[in-house]
Amino acid sequence: MIRHTVTDSPYGPLTLVADEDGALCGLYMAAQRHRPAEEAFGPRDDTLPVFAEAAEQLSAYFAGESKEFTVRLALRGTPFQRRVWEQLTLIPYGETRTYGRLAEALGSPGASRAVGLANGRNPIGIIVPCHRVIGSDGSLTGYGGGVDRKQRLLDFERGTALF
Repeated sequence: MIRHTVTDSPYGPLTLVADEDGALCGLYMAAQRHRPAEEAFGPRDDTLPVFAEAAEQLSAYFAGESKEFTVRLALRGTPFQRRVWEQLTLIPYGETRTYGRLAEALGSPGASRAVGLANGRNPIGIIVPCHRVIGSDGSLTGYGGGVDRKQRLLDFERGTALF
């Protein structure tokens, strides 16, 4: 059974979603593009260990005490989307990659638009760092949580802004 909880962050409440195996399968900001309907999150359950672990790791991340996440994930999407999302997890903290560079890493250099679409459907924001992907000219192209949040996350990771 899918279950969820809500945790606070510098961006407001984050909805954490766990699958029937107890792995994190969603992290959504309020008013996020492509956010599923509330009913899809299942009942609220604040007792799951994965929620405590994710909340602790997010808290350490936002406090500048940790740059990595080790919480168990269940990435749900098409095979191509999952490949893109796996590539996102390889982008180091504080660095960025272009959509084109990700497409090349996937062995599909002409697939930057498809990479962008998959990136926009990332169900586990922040932990699977889709905010680290930028346009070929360095611009901050779309972000499901809003471009302003993307800028704040990048500035935070670069050490140029604090929450």
